[in-house]
Amino acid sequence: MENINPSSGSDHPNVRIPPPLIYVAGFIFGLWLGRAVPVPALSKTPSHIAAVVCLALWAIVEAWSIGLFRRAHTSFLPIRSATTLIISGPYRVTRNPMYMGLACMYVGLGLWFDVLWALVLLPFVLVAIQYYVIVREEDYLERKFGDEYRQYKARVRRWL
Repeated sequence: MENINPSSGSDHPNVRIPPPLIYVAGFIFGLWLGRAVPVPALSKTPSHIAAVVCLALWAIVEAWSIGLFRRAHTSFLPIRSATTLIISGPYRVTRNPMYMGLACMYVGLGLWFDVLWALVLLPFVLVAIQYYVIVREEDYLERKFGDEYRQYKARVRRWL
């Protein structure tokens, strides 16, 4: 059930801001806040251990997710059209494992480099991701895949 006309140029989610850029903007703003309003540093060893765990989670989830998209011969970029609905692997647990992976990377870098303000800003980054990216993607996938996507959406949570 496809209600999208590829020749009209509308066969994509119409995401205007690349998702990694939203995370980068939040992190840079956190760096700036850290200089403007310094906060005490975290203990290095525990924060570095947590950072390594977060970065490892990011690497695993991103590689796994991108691999699924490549095997299905569809784009993982939200500015391109989808040819297949990916619902296996980490997509059985969350509809947005790549954005969760980017959040893990964001937290890992914030902990490693002691950018506490970036960690404080993470909820705002996630709201921006949801509003500017995920809502557009979900609307697109529902138009493109119809009941198949609605059933998937009913089974799997947006985040965790």
